[in-house]
Amino acid sequence: MTAQQNSAAAPRNSIRLRAPELTGRRWINTGGDDLSLADLRGKIVLLDFWTFCCINCLHVLDELRPLKEKYSDVLVTIGVHSPKFEFERTVEAVDQAVERYGVEHIVLDDPDLVTWQAYTARAWPTLVLIDPEGYIVASMSGEGHSSGLASLIEELVEEHAAQGTLHRGSGPYVPPAPVERDLSYPGKVIRLTDVPGHEGNLLVADSGHHSLVEFDPSGTRILQRIGTGVRGHADGAGDKALFSEPGGITELPRQVADAVGYDLVVADTVNHLLRGVRLDAPAATVTTLAGTGEQFMVGANDNVVDVPGAQAPFEGAGTSIKLSSPWDVLWAPASERVVIAMAGNHTIWDFDPATGVVRQLSGTMNEGLRDSASADEPAWYAQTSGLAPSADGTVWVADSETSALRRLDPRDGTVSTQVGIGLFDFGFQDGPAAEARLQHPLGVAELPDGSVAIADTYNGAIRRFDPVSETVSTLARGLAEPSDILVVLPEHTADTAAEDRDPHLLVAESAAHQLTAIAIPKEALVVAEGAQQTKRPSTTIGEDTLELEIGFTVPSGQKLDDRWGDPTHLQVSSTPPELIRTGAGSAEGMSRSLTLNPDIRSGVLHITARAAACDGEPGGEIPPHAACHLYQQDWGIPVDLVSGGESVLRLDLRGTN
Repeated sequence: MTAQQNSAAAPRNSIRLRAPELTGRRWINTGGDDLSLADLRGKIVLLDFWTFCCINCLHVLDELRPLKEKYSDVLVTIGVHSPKFEFERTVEAVDQAVERYGVEHIVLDDPDLVTWQAYTARAWPTLVLIDPEGYIVASMSGEGHSSGLASLIEELVEEHAAQGTLHRGSGPYVPPAPVERDLSYPGKVIRLTDVPGHEGNLLVADSGHHSLVEFDPSGTRILQRIGTGVRGHADGAGDKALFSEPGGITELPRQVADAVGYDLVVADTVNHLLRGVRLDAPAATVTTLAGTGEQFMVGANDNVVDVPGAQAPFEGAGTSIKLSSPWDVLWAPASERVVIAMAGNHTIWDFDPATGVVRQLSGTMNEGLRDSASADEPAWYAQTSGLAPSADGTVWVADSETSALRRLDPRDGTVSTQVGIGLFDFGFQDGPAAEARLQHPLGVAELPDGSVAIADTYNGAIRRFDPVSETVSTLARGLAEPSDILVVLPEHTADTAAEDRDPHLLVAESAAHQLTAIAIPKEALVVAEGAQQTKRPSTTIGEDTLELEIGFTVPSGQKLDDRWGDPTHLQVSSTPPELIRTGAGSAEGMSRSLTLNPDIRSGVLHITARAAACDGEPGGEIPPHAACHLYQQDWGIPVDLVSGGESVLRLDLRGTN
C-alpha cells in the first residue's frame, strides 16, 4: 500500500462506522459522573489511547494542548488509559499519572482493554476522531498528527455547523482541586560537591512543580527554588526562569564550570532542551545550552549537521539541533562530555560544554533491545531514562521500556545488557541475571562495592545487580515509584556519630513526593514473584508469508516531502528473531512481504513506520520555509501462527473513514 498524496484523494467512505461505546472501570476528571457517547452528541470527540509509561503518549499529551485550547467550545478530548505494564493497571497509579503529567481532559480508565479492543487499537498512542453524530471520522497511530487533526476538526466544524448538529459550549471536563506540597513528583536528585558555597547540598528536580529545589545536606531545609513553578521556557534569574518537567541534573567539574560560566546541566525534558544553571550568589541564573524548544523526530530533515568532519548521524551547535525528551544527564570523565539519555527517540547523545556541540552517540532511534559490540552493530534502546557513572569509566543505563539495565562505554559506543530481555518482558524476579526481571526502571547508581542499585520504579523497589556473580536481589520494596537513587557516603554525614555512618541510599520517591533514606541491608532479599509479559490480544496470521501494509493519508494542505527521495520508511524485526526468515530490516516504502518460520508458533512483530510531509499542494513545489511534519509509529504486534490464518496485516499510520 502506498502513501496517498492528499486526503482529498481519499474521500470518506460512504458507509459510516458508528463509534463503539466507551466502557471501562471508571471516569476521571468528570466530577464523579459517568459518561456515554450519547452524552457527547453535538461535540467532536477525540479519543487518545495512551499509557503513562509510553514517551510517545506523553508527547501526544503536549501536542493536544493547543488543539484543546483552540477548539474548547466544540471538542471533547478523552484519554483512554490502556495499560502496558501490570503496575499501570492500578487505580492509584493511573490517578497519579493524570496528576503528574497535567492531563487536563477527561480520562476513561480501561484496565482490561475493553474499549481498546472495541476500537481495534494496536499501538500506543492511537487517536480516533468522532463526529458530532457519533461516527468515526479518522484513526491514526503515533505522534505528530496535530496539524492533520486541526484540518479535520475545521472540516467537521464547518460541516456540522451548517447541518445544525454542532453544539458549542463547555464540555464535561471538571478540573481536580489543587494540592499544596513542597515537592511534586521529584524526578532526579544529586549532591553538589564542588560549587563554592553549596558544597554538600542536595539539588532535586521537582518535576511536577517545573523547577529545581536546593536543600541543605540533610535534605530537610529548602534553601532556594530555581524556577517559578509554572510550566514554560524562559532564561534569566532563578526566580524568573521557566522549566517544563525538568529531569536529570549533573554537576560539571570545577575547571570546566569556571570556563563555560555555569555549574550544572539540566535535562529540561518536556521543553526538549538542555539548560545551564549558575548557582552564584545572590541568585541563580539559567541559560539554554542545547535544543530549539521543538521536538526532534528522525526523518523530518530538520537536524542539519554543521560541524566540519562530523562523524555522528546528527551533530551540531547545541541551540541549532532539536532534541527529544532528554530524561537524564551525566558528566562522563572518560569522554569529558555530558552524556544525555534521550528518552524521546530511544538513543544516547552527548554534549560538549567547551564547544557547545551536541551529537548522537549511541542508538539508531529504533525502539528495542539490541547490544553493540562495535560501531558496525548499532545498539537499540527503549526510553533511556537513568544514567550513573561506573568506576571503570563506563555508564550504567536504566532502559525503562525494555525493563533493562544496560552498560555503555562512551569512548567507543559499545553497549551490553546486564538484565532484561525485551520490550514486552518484565516482572519481579531475583536470581541469575539472565532470569531476573525488572519493571520499568528509571534510576540507577553504582554502590561502593561495585554492585549497582536500580530504582525499579513500577515494582516500587530498589534492586541490586552484582556484576561479579551476575545475580539480582532486592534491597528494599514498598516504595511509591522510586525514580532515582543517590548513594550517601560517610563523608556526607559528618554530623552523625561515626558508628552510624554506614553508606545508605537517598531515594527520590516520586509518587510519595519526598526524598526517602534507605539503609543498605547486610543481607539482600530474594524475591521470586515471577516473570510476566505484556498481555494484549494476539493477531492470528498464516504460517508461511505475510503481506504487511501500512495505510497513510496525507492531511489536507500537505504533500509528501519527496525532495530527498521516498519520504516513507519501514523497519521490521521480530521477537524471537527467528520468526522472520526473510523481509526483516529497514527499507523505503510502506509495504513489505515477510516469509515466516512455521516452527515458531508465536512471537511479536516489531514495526516502525515513518512518513514525512510538508505544507503544500499536491503536484506543486514545497514552498520555501514550509512547515514539515513527521508521522511515526512503533508497533509491537503479538502474533500466533496458525494454518489458514490471515495473510495480510494492515496497520494505519494515519487513516480517514
